[in-house]
Parts: sequence; structure tokens; C-alpha cells
Amino acid sequence: MRLAVEQQTYPYITTNRRIGGGSPIIKGTRIAVRTIAGYYQMGMSVDEMLTTLQHLSPSQIHSPLACYLDHQQEIDRELEVSTDVEQWKQQVLAHPRAATTPQLAQQTT
Repeated sequence: MRLAVEQQTYPYITTNRRIGGGSPIIKGTRIAVRTIAGYYQMGMSVDEMLTTLQHLSPSQIHSPLACYLDHQQEIDRELEVSTDVEQWKQQVLAHPRAATTPQLAQQTT
């Protein structure tokens, strides 16, 4: 996704590998383009997004929308991956004490 976005310039859009894994974000924020795309897919208007994200300007909403519409397939895939609950469950590290908890429960009963 990063290469496609870098080929075109969108005002207010940047990437930072330390934020969101390098996914495109709104400059000066941690809000990913895919977040705005998700709101758009839910049927939210720009005014509704501005009510939800009051610290953003209309231009800061329109720029990620333009980026999304130009790269819809890539961003839809990114949205799909970012909302895959099973994939996130696999990445969660078990707490070190979680492995011993059932043993402790058996000892106390």
C-alpha cells in the first residue's frame, strides 16, 4: 500500500513506519486512512465524521477519502486484515502466569 500512496500526493496524508505499521495516516495524527474508509463504508457523511473526529478539518477528511477512492482495493484489503479477529488472537501473547493459572486453581480446590 505504501508504494501506491507515495506515487500520488495527497494533502494531509503521510506514512510513518512507527505508526500503524507504516499505513497511510492523516498528518499530525495517528488516524489511518483505513479508519476514514471504514467510516465511509458504514455510510457516514463527512459532517458525521467531523462530529466524531472534532479535531480534524474538512480537508483532513476529504484527503483520506480521495486516497481511499483512488486505492480502494488495497485499502479494503488492509481494512479486512486489520479487523480479522482470529488473526489478532494469534498475535496476542499469553500472560506468563496464564499457563500456571489452571494448576493453581487445581491446587486450591
